[in-house]
Amino acid sequence: MTLDYNTKGNVQLSMFQYINKLIDELPDIMVWTAKTPATSQLFPINQDCTKLTEKKAQLFHHLVTKLLYLCRCTRQDIQTAVAFLCTRVKNPDTDDYKNAHTHDAVSAGNDKSHTYN
Repeated sequence: MTLDYNTKGNVQLSMFQYINKLIDELPDIMVWTAKTPATSQLFPINQDCTKLTEKKAQLFHHLVTKLLYLCRCTRQDIQTAVAFLCTRVKNPDTDDYKNAHTHDAVSAGNDKSHTYN
């Protein structure tokens, strides 16, 4: 997290490096383009979908944890999508894995920071 005190009386918070590292760590299936963090395909649950292997389930959990930290610190705009993904961590399936993408909605917002007085 970067704290910028260049403007007197304000502090600006940003996590550009954290977001870039997060995107670099992801499998290719999770990096794609969307206009919003909570796309329409995020919420429907397919009961017949294949459950993830233990290794992929751990990766999914790790990613959701990182996104939760990110949305609590500087990216409140991804909170709806992350809150839903948190409900899927216990028993994720292949659809959840695909939906846990970090896409242009996050990376395009990478120029976002928050200023506090």
